[in-house]
Amino acid sequence: MSHHKTHHYRTHVTWDGNTGHGTQAYQAYERSHTVRIDGKPPIAGSSDPMFNGDPTRHNPEELLVAALSSCHMLWYLHLCSQAGVVVSAYTDDASGTLLVTQAGGGHFSEVRLRPAVTISTASDPRLAQTLHEAAHQMCFIANSVSFPVFCEPSISVNQSA
Repeated sequence: MSHHKTHHYRTHVTWDGNTGHGTQAYQAYERSHTVRIDGKPPIAGSSDPMFNGDPTRHNPEELLVAALSSCHMLWYLHLCSQAGVVVSAYTDDASGTLLVTQAGGGHFSEVRLRPAVTISTASDPRLAQTLHEAAHQMCFIANSVSFPVFCEPSISVNQSA
Protein backbone atom coordinates (compact mmCIF):
# COMPACT_ATOMS: atom_id res chain seq x y z
CA MET A 1 0.00 0.00 0.00
CA SER A 2 1.60 3.25 -1.08
CA HIS A 3 1.39 6.39 1.00
CA HIS A 4 1.61 9.69 -0.82
CA LYS A 5 2.43 13.01 0.72
CA THR A 6 0.46 15.76 -1.00
CA HIS A 7 1.92 19.19 -1.66
CA HIS A 8 -0.04 22.11 -3.05
CA TYR A 9 1.35 25.10 -4.97
CA ARG A 10 -0.43 28.42 -5.32
CA THR A 11 0.24 31.15 -7.84
CA HIS A 12 -1.57 34.38 -8.63
CA VAL A 13 -1.58 35.60 -12.26
CA THR A 14 -2.85 39.07 -13.18
CA TRP A 15 -3.32 40.26 -16.75
CA ASP A 16 -1.71 43.71 -17.07
CA GLY A 17 -2.33 44.13 -20.79
CA ASN A 18 -5.65 45.97 -21.05
CA THR A 19 -4.86 49.06 -23.14
CA GLY A 20 -8.36 50.48 -22.56
CA HIS A 21 -10.21 48.39 -25.13
CA GLY A 22 -10.08 44.98 -23.46
CA THR A 23 -10.06 42.11 -25.93
CA GLN A 24 -12.17 43.87 -28.58
CA ALA A 25 -9.66 42.74 -31.21
CA TYR A 26 -6.60 40.47 -31.38
CA GLN A 27 -4.33 43.51 -31.82
CA ALA A 28 -6.17 45.61 -29.21
CA TYR A 29 -4.57 44.15 -26.08
CA GLU A 30 -1.13 43.34 -24.72
CA ARG A 31 -0.23 39.88 -23.50
CA SER A 32 1.59 41.28 -20.45
CA HIS A 33 0.85 39.62 -17.14
CA THR A 34 2.47 39.20 -13.74
CA VAL A 35 2.98 35.91 -11.95
CA ARG A 36 3.02 36.33 -8.18
CA ILE A 37 3.91 33.74 -5.58
CA ASP A 38 3.73 34.80 -1.94
CA GLY A 39 7.06 36.00 -0.56
CA LYS A 40 8.92 35.84 -3.90
CA PRO A 41 9.86 38.32 -6.63
CA PRO A 42 7.18 38.68 -9.32
CA ILE A 43 7.74 37.19 -12.79
CA ALA A 44 6.97 39.45 -15.75
CA GLY A 45 5.12 37.28 -18.26
CA SER A 46 3.83 37.61 -21.80
CA SER A 47 3.22 35.35 -24.77
CA ASP A 48 5.87 34.32 -27.25
CA PRO A 49 6.60 37.18 -29.69
CA MET A 50 5.16 35.08 -32.53
CA PHE A 51 1.82 35.37 -30.68
CA ASN A 52 2.05 39.17 -30.22
CA GLY A 53 3.99 38.86 -26.97
CA ASP A 54 6.57 41.16 -25.42
CA PRO A 55 10.02 39.70 -26.18
CA THR A 56 11.45 41.21 -22.96
CA ARG A 57 9.12 39.13 -20.75
CA HIS A 58 9.10 35.40 -19.90
CA ASN A 59 6.62 33.25 -21.81
CA PRO A 60 4.96 30.03 -20.59
CA GLU A 61 6.83 27.87 -23.11
CA GLU A 62 10.23 29.10 -21.89
CA LEU A 63 9.17 28.67 -18.26
CA LEU A 64 8.12 25.06 -18.93
CA VAL A 65 11.55 24.26 -20.45
CA ALA A 66 13.23 26.05 -17.51
CA ALA A 67 11.13 24.07 -15.01
CA LEU A 68 12.21 20.77 -16.58
CA SER A 69 15.84 21.90 -16.63
CA SER A 70 15.96 23.13 -13.04
CA CYS A 71 14.01 20.13 -11.68
CA HIS A 72 16.46 17.72 -13.34
CA MET A 73 19.43 19.71 -12.02
CA LEU A 74 18.14 19.77 -8.44
CA TRP A 75 17.52 16.01 -8.44
CA TYR A 76 20.92 15.40 -10.04
CA LEU A 77 22.77 17.47 -7.42
CA HIS A 78 20.84 15.68 -4.66
CA LEU A 79 21.69 12.23 -6.02
CA CYS A 80 25.35 13.18 -6.55
CA SER A 81 25.64 14.40 -2.96
CA GLN A 82 24.26 11.04 -1.76
CA ALA A 83 26.51 8.99 -4.08
CA GLY A 84 29.79 10.77 -3.31
CA VAL A 85 30.05 12.52 -6.69
CA VAL A 86 31.35 16.05 -6.04
CA VAL A 87 29.91 18.49 -8.58
CA SER A 88 31.69 21.85 -8.80
CA ALA A 89 29.77 23.34 -11.76
CA TYR A 90 26.55 22.65 -13.66
CA THR A 91 25.02 24.44 -16.65
CA ASP A 92 22.25 23.34 -18.98
CA ASP A 93 21.44 24.76 -22.41
CA ALA A 94 17.98 23.20 -22.68
CA SER A 95 15.62 23.55 -25.62
CA GLY A 96 12.04 22.62 -26.38
CA THR A 97 10.15 22.08 -29.63
CA LEU A 98 6.56 23.30 -29.89
CA LEU A 99 4.31 22.05 -32.69
CA VAL A 100 1.46 24.44 -33.55
CA THR A 101 -1.63 22.98 -35.22
CA GLN A 102 -3.50 24.66 -38.08
CA ALA A 103 -6.28 25.50 -35.63
CA GLY A 104 -3.74 27.44 -33.56
CA GLY A 105 -3.39 25.07 -30.62
CA GLY A 106 -0.43 22.83 -30.16
CA HIS A 107 1.88 20.87 -27.92
CA PHE A 108 5.53 20.28 -27.15
CA SER A 109 6.97 17.37 -29.14
CA GLU A 110 10.11 17.16 -27.00
CA VAL A 111 12.47 18.93 -24.63
CA ARG A 112 16.23 18.32 -24.70
CA LEU A 113 18.37 18.91 -21.64
CA ARG A 114 22.10 19.34 -22.24
CA PRO A 115 23.66 19.43 -18.78
CA ALA A 116 27.39 20.15 -18.71
CA VAL A 117 28.69 18.96 -15.37
CA THR A 118 32.13 19.43 -13.81
CA ILE A 119 33.12 16.94 -11.12
CA SER A 120 36.14 16.54 -8.83
CA THR A 121 39.03 14.27 -9.80
CA ALA A 122 38.11 11.92 -6.94
CA SER A 123 34.61 11.40 -8.38
CA ASP A 124 33.63 8.56 -10.73
CA PRO A 125 32.75 9.93 -14.20
CA ARG A 126 30.71 6.82 -15.10
CA LEU A 127 28.61 7.16 -11.96
CA ALA A 128 28.23 10.89 -12.64
CA GLN A 129 26.88 9.96 -16.09
CA THR A 130 24.43 7.29 -14.89
CA LEU A 131 23.02 9.53 -12.14
CA HIS A 132 21.42 11.65 -14.89
CA GLU A 133 19.11 8.74 -15.71
CA ALA A 134 18.20 8.39 -12.03
CA ALA A 135 17.54 12.14 -11.79
CA HIS A 136 15.30 11.92 -14.86
CA GLN A 137 13.29 9.11 -13.25
CA MET A 138 12.82 11.19 -10.07
CA CYS A 139 12.05 14.60 -11.64
CA PHE A 140 8.52 15.69 -10.68
CA ILE A 141 8.14 17.88 -13.76
CA ALA A 142 9.44 15.32 -16.28
CA ASN A 143 7.07 12.76 -14.72
CA SER A 144 4.16 15.17 -15.28
CA VAL A 145 4.48 15.91 -19.00
CA SER A 146 3.24 13.79 -21.92
CA PHE A 147 6.16 14.48 -24.28
CA PRO A 148 9.66 12.95 -24.14
CA VAL A 149 12.38 14.75 -22.20
CA PHE A 150 15.79 13.75 -23.54
CA CYS A 151 18.98 14.22 -21.55
CA GLU A 152 22.32 14.63 -23.31
CA PRO A 153 24.83 15.13 -20.49
CA SER A 154 28.53 15.84 -20.73
CA ILE A 155 30.85 15.23 -17.79
CA SER A 156 34.23 16.88 -17.35
CA VAL A 157 36.69 16.44 -14.52
CA ASN A 158 37.98 19.52 -12.73
CA GLN A 159 41.77 19.10 -12.94
CA SER A 160 42.51 22.23 -10.90
CA ALA A 161 40.62 21.20 -7.77
